[in-house]
Amino acid sequence: MRQETIQSDITIVGGGLAGVCAAVAAARLGKTVSLVHNRPVLGGNSSSEVRVWVCGATAHGTNRYARETGIIGELFVENQYRNPEGNPYLWDLVILETVRAESNIRLFLNTDVHEVEADGDEEQRIISSVTGWMMGSERQIRYKSPYFLDCTGDGLIGFLAGARYRLGREAKDEYGEAWAPETADDITLGSTLLFYTKDAGHPVKFVPPSFAKDIAQTPIPLKRVIRSGDSGCHYWWIEWGGELDTVHDNERIRDELWSVIYGIWDYIKNSGQFDAGNMTLEWVGSIPGKREYRRFIGDYVLNQNDIIGQRQFEDRIAFGGWSIDLHPPQGMYAAESGSKHMHADGIYHIPYRSLYSVNVSNLLFAGRNVSASHVAFGTTRVMATCAVMGEAAGTAAALCLELGVSPRGLYARELEVFQQTLLKQDASVIGLANRDAADLARRAKVRASSARRRIAVETGEGRYTLLHDVGILLPVDPKLHGLELLADAAEDTTLTVELWDTGLPENYVPHRLISTASAIVAIGQSQWIPFQLEWEPDHPQNAFVVIRSNGKIALHQSAEPFTGVLAFERGAAPHATAELEDHDPTQPIVDWSMKKLVRRPFCFRSLSATEAYSPRKAVDGYKRPYGGPNVWVSDELEAGGEQWLELSWEHAIAAEEIIITWNDDVNEDLINLHHHRTSFEIIPELAKHYRLEARISGEWKTVVAIRDNRRRTNRIRLERPVATDALRITVEATNGSACAELVEVRVYGE
Repeated sequence: MRQETIQSDITIVGGGLAGVCAAVAAARLGKTVSLVHNRPVLGGNSSSEVRVWVCGATAHGTNRYARETGIIGELFVENQYRNPEGNPYLWDLVILETVRAESNIRLFLNTDVHEVEADGDEEQRIISSVTGWMMGSERQIRYKSPYFLDCTGDGLIGFLAGARYRLGREAKDEYGEAWAPETADDITLGSTLLFYTKDAGHPVKFVPPSFAKDIAQTPIPLKRVIRSGDSGCHYWWIEWGGELDTVHDNERIRDELWSVIYGIWDYIKNSGQFDAGNMTLEWVGSIPGKREYRRFIGDYVLNQNDIIGQRQFEDRIAFGGWSIDLHPPQGMYAAESGSKHMHADGIYHIPYRSLYSVNVSNLLFAGRNVSASHVAFGTTRVMATCAVMGEAAGTAAALCLELGVSPRGLYARELEVFQQTLLKQDASVIGLANRDAADLARRAKVRASSARRRIAVETGEGRYTLLHDVGILLPVDPKLHGLELLADAAEDTTLTVELWDTGLPENYVPHRLISTASAIVAIGQSQWIPFQLEWEPDHPQNAFVVIRSNGKIALHQSAEPFTGVLAFERGAAPHATAELEDHDPTQPIVDWSMKKLVRRPFCFRSLSATEAYSPRKAVDGYKRPYGGPNVWVSDELEAGGEQWLELSWEHAIAAEEIIITWNDDVNEDLINLHHHRTSFEIIPELAKHYRLEARISGEWKTVVAIRDNRRRTNRIRLERPVATDALRITVEATNGSACAELVEVRVYGE
């Protein structure tokens, strides 16, 4: 047996998406990282060993403009290109290559950490090292670092270090949570095993093993949805163990889940109720995907009221958006729905104080073990949200080292630096503006070859009969002065519309009624119907226009998206049965659905000019939609034509690094294993070919030319500083969009 000691700046235990994003974030900030994982592949529950969909703030398209950016955003976009079929092994590779691209990360797979050295009294513990055994290599490795991150999910490292934690459900009166039980208990969410099937192209028999459960003798066929063509996460409800100890009873839970999987397959193959003669099992999981175990106590415990109230934390460092999603303790054997959901009106914010230990001074954490109540954990537990917390925790650890402060000290004394670093890295933070004094673009004059001045969708390729109320979201900057709809009328009628604001800038639901207008519509086709909607808010924001149902009217619908504009229908059919998912249809985010209308806006035109897409938006500080699209959009690129954005300074600068963030449409719901398919592998709005030019001694010179870009963020570090009084980004082609669309440009140097 070989005994080793590894010294690094930061040790991260757990190679799920939280740990991966933490490691990459810290490494990119120049810190050495030991990333230690007890499995042969990275990705945790998303890996090919477990195969859970990476869900997050989009909530399968329920939330608007909510897809995560930062490191998990990079993984989503790269996987969309490399792995359009949703192959779980290719997802493993996307994660692995992202880690291996960082020279500051030392990766230790198959290494199970089970020893922790920590000192100090109960109130002030400090970890000095952790020790793991590398299976198959006979290596015992001791990891020493100033800072440690527990991204294990189960919270083993913090537990062994003496970190305070909770297990189970808090009582209702502890945080005033409506969904908490009256009395605290040790109930958790259960674990799940998944399976894959395929059509073999010829008859295949199935002889069930002796331990397969006869599911006809259970509530499963009556209370859950079983279909022969489903596999993978369609069977997320094969869940059990919430009334047990999901760690210490892990083997028992796995055996019970196996018995049900083979019982379900026996039911599909041999009951005679399914057309499954040619179907066969392709893969059955062997590692239960755990949902819940320890939750550490930080300086703040996130709770249900913070989620539903969308509390604006001063120390927000990430966001989530999945519903509060709790499952019955009996799991697949429960008589009630497999899950119940409570939605906020949009995304919610996560405070930094929930990512470090209240009593272990050099311990941070990310993933499903963060400081949250059981009810709040019902939303923070999904993997894309775990990932954005991981990026924040890794960034925090790197800054603690850089600035010589503790995790608590970072909150108390360097919060602004922390948040601005996250924004520079394109992390998933909403509502905070760039205030980086080192960013030279903030004091530049900005102009462009053109900018979109009209909000108009005028070419329709389909019809939508108004059997439901529908909605149109559009930016109002600075005012709305009338609106027209393109419609057909089957007979003479009256059509009514309403103008609403959306409340919070991060929300996209009708909140407060501003005005109402009606128009008499004569029978006829392809009519532009005018409405006198007037609004000049005191600051730019989105308008939500409600078009009341009228079965005599059919709106024209476009097949081309329009950045900043969304379409909604009210009371649309749910995507899951009530036996599986219990959603309150009266909650606005559920009531107003965009799922069937993504990239298919209704035809309309605003009658006032807009500043929502002006060149200045590229330096206005916001990197995401927030009260408007916050993106420069040009006029259309003609064949062989170009569009450009220019920054200029009164005195020459020495440019060293330029960071360009393109529009990758964060409204598009991307999933690692593709429970749905898009028509494109690269986000169409992304610039494809462009060049960066500098004006030197009055002449424009190309500094760098980029070809075949497919990424949101391009970091261009010049070999040597370039003295210039102007920089120009010239877009030659996009990946499918008609216009150039640029979210942000930053310039660093002197």
